[in-house]
Amino acid sequence: MKPYFFMLILSISFCTSIAAQDRVIPENRGFNPNRVFVGSSVNIGLSNNFFNIGINPEIGYSLNNWLDAGALINLNYYSQNNALYKDKNFNFGGGGFLRIWPVNFLHLQIQPEYNWITNSRTFNNGNPSAQLKLNAPSFLAGIGYGSREIGSRFSHFTIMIDLMQEFNSPYRDQYGDPQPVFRGGFGIYLNPKRK
Repeated sequence: MKPYFFMLILSISFCTSIAAQDRVIPENRGFNPNRVFVGSSVNIGLSNNFFNIGINPEIGYSLNNWLDAGALINLNYYSQNNALYKDKNFNFGGGGFLRIWPVNFLHLQIQPEYNWITNSRTFNNGNPSAQLKLNAPSFLAGIGYGSREIGSRFSHFTIMIDLMQEFNSPYRDQYGDPQPVFRGGFGIYLNPKRK
């Protein structure tokens, strides 16, 4: 975890310093309703014997021309198979996000969240099924492509991975290996600018 975290902080620092050099940010005084946005994204994760699909409604605020922050809720279904059993899981959770736009079409995203998981396990050898209630933190980080016009709309496609080592994370397979999460989203600003 420590090498990943160090590299993430280093990358964010580098990108924000580049963004700050290239952009002239108008001075914000107080709350600006043109910078509040709502949106949602859909995520899909696929690998050998692993499937994940979910929806993530979000609300956020564009702090300046290169940084968005907000909160989100996640609802996910995921299943995984191995030689001994098949798991079906439903989880819900919440967390926050930071989306850094070093250039207009590229963003970096970090997303800490906490998940509550209901697990149904069916054994392949005929043993009785089992129900489990689990919880797990996760820390997603990734890079994406998108477009963003503050005061109007945004869209993005992001590829992320869970940097934490939590075995029960909904973004890890039955062996605890991280699985890529592909997330596409869109949104609108609540008080669009008049043209």
